[in-house]
Amino acid sequence: MEDISRLKEYLLTVHPVRKTAFQKKEFREWLLRELKRAGWKAHEETYGKLNGSVNVIAGDPDKAVVFLCAHYDTAARMLIPNFVSPTNVLAHVCYHLAAAIVLVAAALVISFAVCFPLNQPGLMFPLFLVLAVAALGIAAYGPANRSNANGNTSGVLALLAAAGALKRDGRVCFLFLDNNEKSLLGASAFKKKHWNAAGKCLFINFDCVGDGEHLLLIPSRNSRWDADLLTALRAAFPEGEEMVPHVLDKGLQYYPSDSRKFKFHVAVCACRHLAGLGYYIPRLRTKGDTTLEEGNIAYLVRGVERFLKEYLE
Repeated sequence: MEDISRLKEYLLTVHPVRKTAFQKKEFREWLLRELKRAGWKAHEETYGKLNGSVNVIAGDPDKAVVFLCAHYDTAARMLIPNFVSPTNVLAHVCYHLAAAIVLVAAALVISFAVCFPLNQPGLMFPLFLVLAVAALGIAAYGPANRSNANGNTSGVLALLAAAGALKRDGRVCFLFLDNNEKSLLGASAFKKKHWNAAGKCLFINFDCVGDGEHLLLIPSRNSRWDADLLTALRAAFPEGEEMVPHVLDKGLQYYPSDSRKFKFHVAVCACRHLAGLGYYIPRLRTKGDTTLEEGNIAYLVRGVERFLKEYLE
């Protein structure tokens, strides 16, 4: 826990925002030093100006069997929380659709308010388009959110703590992904370059694991049929410790993270629970994203250790 506390404090005070190229570069320089200190050989992998991503890889991606991954970039600020409910897909879709409709409606009202007094109806539609596109663009690429404890400093902390706890193993690779907030460009670039590993190996993705007592472990459609994987997950993440684990290998779930780029994966997130709604992640992409429970990270590190021992052997 002492190392987790040290890493957490440094991340939240020195590298709380990782959005610009300079901020990311400074963070990666520190990250490479920490991975080296933990005994892992790490390097940066770049994918050209068109993609613009720089991933950090610890281990050999050509020999690994299991990839532990998390995105390190942080998002733009939103006026309303980025609502995510992995087990309630209808609520997730309806929320984001309603948010988009509100933005478009606001653009329509403003364009009408400007053009009507000027008696310029011909300007209304072009102005509406400009405002609508600008509103949606700001939501995705606007000013940086200053609070990113859960999304996704928590995932970065989980990977770093696990790297410090695990002995170097050629079958395991740590993958810190860039540009999750830009349509998963970092994961897409890694998949394109390492297509063989991306199509055969297991990717366990940690995204928003710091706020919530319920741990959701969501295997992909292709991974649900891997009995050894499901057995190892249930054995590695037991009940009665800091979190309540749920291996969701049945039903419909949707988790919008980098794991979706890989055929065999397990998406890992921490959630709260509300009757009638189900599991959800609170306060993402707002100034309220300040919760990062060290107990969650400690539980994940122990779980990863147990999982790798069970699954790889």
